[in-house]
Amino acid sequence: MPLQVSAPMQLVQRLQQAVAAPREALVVTVCTAIAGGHLLLEDVPGVGKTLLAKRLAESLGLGFRRVQFSPDLLPSDLTGARVFRQVDGTFAFVPGPLFTPVLLADEINRASPRVQAGLLEAMEEGQVSVDGTTYPLSDPFFVIATQNPVHFEGTYPLPEVQLDRFMAAVSLGYPSFEAELALLEGRHGKGIPAEAMPAESLQAWRQAAAETHVAPELRRYLLAIVHASRNWPDVVLGISPRGALAWQALACAHAFVQGRGHLVPDDLKATAVPALVHRLVLRGEASRARAQRVVEALLAQEAIPR
Repeated sequence: MPLQVSAPMQLVQRLQQAVAAPREALVVTVCTAIAGGHLLLEDVPGVGKTLLAKRLAESLGLGFRRVQFSPDLLPSDLTGARVFRQVDGTFAFVPGPLFTPVLLADEINRASPRVQAGLLEAMEEGQVSVDGTTYPLSDPFFVIATQNPVHFEGTYPLPEVQLDRFMAAVSLGYPSFEAELALLEGRHGKGIPAEAMPAESLQAWRQAAAETHVAPELRRYLLAIVHASRNWPDVVLGISPRGALAWQALACAHAFVQGRGHLVPDDLKATAVPALVHRLVLRGEASRARAQRVVEALLAQEAIPR
């Protein structure tokens, strides 16, 4: 399949016009959607996380639903439930908001661990089970979850098994002075044309990215970093095999977005922090900055294959 790099890069440019966020974070967002993974946005409130999810869905021509996670949310509020119909005396399944191509799980760490666990089957298997019956979700099914810092009042830390289901985690950060000035002047948020991309675009991109050639030397380089993370000082839990697969898939999507049909070391380096940082469990106080320094040190110690 010929590479259609202009379209993914055009999507990145559309998002840049709509959201005051770093270009690198927007590229990772698009790459995660192309790689078929789920995205975790970790940041303080008010920096554009919800707007990014909404504009991405609009640009791809996909259905979009937003769920505000809160302490009183129940698993059935996500999956749906069987209800009794008085008309014919039977039970019918009423789908919940999980049945949508793009789901924004807003402030996911404000919900109880029980609700967070309710997402695991949906994110891993693309299906939900209610009263012993399995219901398939839409294809594509893309979860974008936002998370406030764990020290914020009323938050629950996401369990490691939940974090491992996210292909990538990015932090938008505060916008630059010029970007925030453009926001105040109303020059942001108007860059998404009314006409969305063809509905089949994302599926075509996914197929092309999956066909990216990965040289054996690069796979060994990736795996050497993954194995080193499991024996790194101050690391309690290193990168899992699922994490290695997610990193490779994200890097292949990055190569496709850059217009290449083969992986190069720069693709792995560009996607290492988003793919790995949220999977590391460190001794002592956890922070994204500490985990990022570990990932950068792991990259620095391994010789880049030639």
